[in-house]
Amino acid sequence: MTFPELGLDESILKSIDEFGFEEPTPIQEGAIPHILEGKDVIGSAQTGTGKTAAYALPILHRLGGHKKGAPPRCLILGPTRELAAQVEDQFKSYGKYCAPKCCLIHGGVGYGKQIQELNDGADIVIATPGRLLDHIQQKNFDLRSIEVLVLDEVDRMLDMGFVDDVKRIIKLCNKNRQTLLFSATVSEEIKRLISFALKDPVEVTIGIKLSPAETVKHEIYPVGAMQKFDLLIALIEKMEIDSMIIFCRMKVGADRITRWLKEHGYPCEAMHSNLPQKARTRALEKFKTGQTKILVATDIASRGLDIANVTHVINYDVPEHAEDYVHRIGRTGRARREGDAATIIAPDEHSKLDAIEKLIDQAIPQRRLDGFNYIHEPHIRETNSAKPRRRRRNSASSKFGRRR
Repeated sequence: MTFPELGLDESILKSIDEFGFEEPTPIQEGAIPHILEGKDVIGSAQTGTGKTAAYALPILHRLGGHKKGAPPRCLILGPTRELAAQVEDQFKSYGKYCAPKCCLIHGGVGYGKQIQELNDGADIVIATPGRLLDHIQQKNFDLRSIEVLVLDEVDRMLDMGFVDDVKRIIKLCNKNRQTLLFSATVSEEIKRLISFALKDPVEVTIGIKLSPAETVKHEIYPVGAMQKFDLLIALIEKMEIDSMIIFCRMKVGADRITRWLKEHGYPCEAMHSNLPQKARTRALEKFKTGQTKILVATDIASRGLDIANVTHVINYDVPEHAEDYVHRIGRTGRARREGDAATIIAPDEHSKLDAIEKLIDQAIPQRRLDGFNYIHEPHIRETNSAKPRRRRRNSASSKFGRRR
């Protein structure tokens, strides 16, 4: 199927054509026709499969451009400031020729610009839950005008403790709205939210089984807890780094590793939710443009963000939740290019490794780093069960669709 065959407006097709895309991804092909028909939709697909376009394109078609003086007609709710800003960018790109007005609402910045944009008239509001509720409490925004509600990256919103805020926002929306829910996974808690928020939804499920991409080579490096940072430096020195993300479990850990790396002569930036919004935006922009080769982050950077061409991922800490391992190492090896991921594991983290291997149904190869001065010789489990990756450096695949 091609984008014109989906029945989208000519103004939207013109924007798509300028991107050079012809064929929708599976989640787009499955979801767009149902959304155009006005049905509630549950879209389940892994990160990087084009979920944003799957709802943005039919919403732009439905809204049909800017309505001067009209209250907001569409609300997109997301978990983080970065994801909200990314969604706004995509709506502006896809809606270049139908020109709806967007208003971005999130914390970490002042209220003035957001209030002004709401007062000037916005067709689409893209928001994080906390700041949106602040505006509602201050009577800056009324949700009764919302025709389309999008709950994006729902699993992350619930993981971050937003379930009560999300339910409160849903209750304030127009009961005759169309509701679209998109998530990489659908847990029991999300199913309860679905029964509360959606009416006779159509389910579009694309490859929801979490598994590492075949283009990612991922390995485990056991080491004593006291030598974790030394092993991190040794790994970095052996890697040809173009773009690396180092994941830490906690915000204080990300700051500490960033400081230590800088002291060892490695320019890097930290990214986590405790940083001011300007600092987070600056860190992400420097990393995406190649000004900084190393980003030290919490799981705020593991999903949803559009960060291309990451060559290496290192898990300094094993993630608390097994599915986050797949999302983390999935930051590399995207668009069918190859990538490398290493996880540094201390003795007290092996139970987390067991959970990861159970989830992905494979044993991850364990390695001893040659030339590293181990205080205690690591116990290396031998395994040949990991699947080899396919190397395809020059693929023209994209998370949006197939390029011409």
